[in-house]
Amino acid sequence: MTDSLFEDQAPRPLADRLRPETLEQVVGQDQLMAADAPLGRMLAQGRLASVILWGPPGAGKTTIARLLAHRTGLFFEPVSAVFSGVADLRKIFETARKRRADGQGTLLFVDEIHRFNRAQQDAFLPYVEDGTVTLVGATTENPSFELNAALLSRCQVLVLQRLDRQALEALVARAEEEEGRAVPLTDAGREALFAMADGDGRYLLNMLEELFNLGPDAGPLDAEGLAALVQRRAPVYDKHQDAHYNLISALHKSLRASDSDAALYWLARMLDGGEDPHYIARRLTRFAVEDVGLADPQAVHQALAAWDTYDRLGSPEGDLALAQATLYLGTAPKSNAAYAAFKAAQRAARATGSLMPPRHILNAPTGLMRDMGYGEGYQYDHDAPDAFAGQDCFPEAMDRQRFYNPPERGFEREVRKRLAYWDRRRRSGGPEDGGGP
Repeated sequence: MTDSLFEDQAPRPLADRLRPETLEQVVGQDQLMAADAPLGRMLAQGRLASVILWGPPGAGKTTIARLLAHRTGLFFEPVSAVFSGVADLRKIFETARKRRADGQGTLLFVDEIHRFNRAQQDAFLPYVEDGTVTLVGATTENPSFELNAALLSRCQVLVLQRLDRQALEALVARAEEEEGRAVPLTDAGREALFAMADGDGRYLLNMLEELFNLGPDAGPLDAEGLAALVQRRAPVYDKHQDAHYNLISALHKSLRASDSDAALYWLARMLDGGEDPHYIARRLTRFAVEDVGLADPQAVHQALAAWDTYDRLGSPEGDLALAQATLYLGTAPKSNAAYAAFKAAQRAARATGSLMPPRHILNAPTGLMRDMGYGEGYQYDHDAPDAFAGQDCFPEAMDRQRFYNPPERGFEREVRKRLAYWDRRRRSGGPEDGGGP
């Protein structure tokens, strides 16, 4: 009784005092909680399937799991994959089995479920399968990479979003109502507060608590004052996990869309998050040959020059070379014709097997090879008009194919003219009036 009294009198953090007591109080996750959303439909039907809650830190995964247990009348059994092993799980499953025999179901909430290895994940399967527990797993990592297929097939993956501006503002309003006063921030300070929170509700509430602890007489802080009070938050970015792939995809696709400003933004996000600049340089070089190609033959040289410049200067000076290459690639004409041509040639090579080259383009260094017709009928192109003999170099058993189809963009406009000229020469079998292309 005494312990309970002291516990009731102990100060509670603001985040704990504002923890939602009903699912309706959860902010920022209407795509899951609305009446026509996955969780809303389940609860309306009086059931709850096993689910994986995938989302960024501070989005409300733990809170939603706890409230789901309360709403459905299940016993809430939380466990962390960081501190638990198979032996702990066995005890939980045995207790859940006894609880079920007494008519009480169990919601097993596994925080950071991706930290369990494949064998540990397999331990859940029979108990999820027979209904001993309803599993609610929480993860910040892409479940398709981190969870095994057998477990995923028994769960529905629900994606939580980082809290948007409206949701963060709702949390600030609740905090001000709880404290009975406004947060001591200017308008610029509030903007900085939302930027620093970066969609993380828990982080926002912790910062608000620090601000309220300044006392009722604290003057409103601007952005600089707020930055001096709390350390700048490191971006949510793990260069070995999902954010790494998301941001490089955003950079690549922004370049492909010729949105240079967006590409610079994603470049800055990656560098700010600690991404290896050499990885970025490698991806920029790949973009130069895959998405710019011969539309601007200088693109790959610009990418390689930026890579070399970074190696010579390092950070932060070398970062500008990566930015310059990003701008060059974003503003360059785009063409994947070379990429598509090579893919088509690979498919043809696999389909045709081991066809021999035509004999007239083979060297004949021995008498036997000359007797076999190697090199016979070869026409030396430099001796032909316009240095073009027009001989077919595909295998004799294979029809000519067109793999490379350059668009009417950038330098490839000129390449297209050359190809058209050579096609006409092959068909006519002689030079055209007026010379070459």
